[in-house]
Amino acid sequence: MKLTAKDIIVRRIATPKEKPSDESKLGFGNFFTDHMFLMDYDADNGACWQNPRIVPYGPLTMEPSAMCLHYAQEVFEGMKAYRTPTGEAVLFRPGKNMERLNLSNDRMCIPPIDEEFAVEAVRKLVELDNDWIPKGEGTSLYIRPFIIATEPHVGVHPARQLLFLIILSPVGPYYAEGINPVKIFVEQEYVRAVKGGTGNTKAGANYAASIKAQEKAAKMGYAQVLWLDGIERKYIEEVGTMNVFFKIDGEIVTPALQGSVLGGITRMSCIELLRDWGYKVSERRLSLEEVVEAANNGKLDEAFGTGTAAVISPIGELCVGGQSIQICGGKIGETASRLYNTLTDIQNGRTKDPYGWVVKI
Repeated sequence: MKLTAKDIIVRRIATPKEKPSDESKLGFGNFFTDHMFLMDYDADNGACWQNPRIVPYGPLTMEPSAMCLHYAQEVFEGMKAYRTPTGEAVLFRPGKNMERLNLSNDRMCIPPIDEEFAVEAVRKLVELDNDWIPKGEGTSLYIRPFIIATEPHVGVHPARQLLFLIILSPVGPYYAEGINPVKIFVEQEYVRAVKGGTGNTKAGANYAASIKAQEKAAKMGYAQVLWLDGIERKYIEEVGTMNVFFKIDGEIVTPALQGSVLGGITRMSCIELLRDWGYKVSERRLSLEEVVEAANNGKLDEAFGTGTAAVISPIGELCVGGQSIQICGGKIGETASRLYNTLTDIQNGRTKDPYGWVVKI
């Protein structure tokens, strides 16, 4: 039976929580709203996603033997709700996030969700906690859909019991630098992913494997890590939390999606915008050597990351084997600035959306 929004049972919180009083101090992922969405899957009881409900946000009860705790059978998504100048709440391309969630599900042997219903679940949850959407510049309501294996069993096999959840968090800019350029460390010791692995999925294990290099970079004063391919350690893949673009002699280049790079929704949107504006955009293999050579020859015009959390994050410096490469004079470039302004204006309802990307709650 196909579920609809009418099937979602809602149990409201008795006493709403106090909301953060200073939106300039939200940070990222520090506060959570009053409610959360849950839905169950049990292969032995209908073999379908069922019992959709919205309940007060709170701790989960699960067995210590829950398989997600032992074998990392877990996937997640990241999206946002925005407050428009007229007070409306809107989402940005939510169907694409649910489509990607199902790609992750397939790789991690998790039953697919109904993408249309999942978007409706997000809309209903955000509508209920609408007053948690912040209004300040650069703020939004971060939405985290995720699925965990809850079957109580110690043994490596696809879980027969799982839980789909959605939680909400009012957030400010992901990076303390905001739209100011960040410093990136090129990681040449550790690897993030290889083709045939799970690098093109949004699975928690990918991020756990990246923490070691991220900690190393942070100690040296860098905001993020730029990952190279796991085989030759030669080709650029992505930044720890973002896809990455380089503007080389007028051409905008981003690593191709070849199985080890996450297909970002913001990445997709930037490519569509850039091509619509007449830029030459190439999705191809891009070696670190090519980037360094372009920088040495004065042809590296810009570099920036793209992702839901930061939207656009200009890169002002790359550290390559101890060598510091300055990009665009350490300032935000024209292309990154235009993309940031266009995307955030569309997302926040400050300008017309000619692409049909915005979905009203």
